[in-house]
Amino acid sequence: MYENYLIEKGTLKNDVVDGKVVGFSFGVRIANYRGNFVSLINGFYVVVDGVEYGRDLQTFEINGKPPRTMDELAKAHFEHWDMQDTGYVHIAKEGGLAPGEHEIEYLECILGGYGYNPTDEEYVTNPPKPGAGGSAKNFHPCKFVMSLNN
Repeated sequence: MYENYLIEKGTLKNDVVDGKVVGFSFGVRIANYRGNFVSLINGFYVVVDGVEYGRDLQTFEINGKPPRTMDELAKAHFEHWDMQDTGYVHIAKEGGLAPGEHEIEYLECILGGYGYNPTDEEYVTNPPKPGAGGSAKNFHPCKFVMSLNN
């Protein structure tokens, strides 16, 4: 049930840098009641309108810091993403998204903070694909329809 609240409504927007649209972003909540350390984020499964955007196109913004790559997040050992905090997934895509409705499939690839399990290895070597491994991994992405107004 909580999965229905993972993406915050009204947060889908195009990212503009120096007057140029360089991608898009949306606000998300962590799917864990305890939150988790930022260093355990290993990417997100993001499909928008049938197009998958891999972790090489993703950055993540949390705790008032600018968007960071997954490699940069891996070094944030003492930084935490709390359940009530909104993070922002940024996707690099020249021109961003067209105004209107978009279907988003979303799944968090975050290692559990409870120790390393044998199933976690697949989660580390093949992030952030749904359906295998990971103690904090859902098996199916959540689907949302969001409107982009800018």
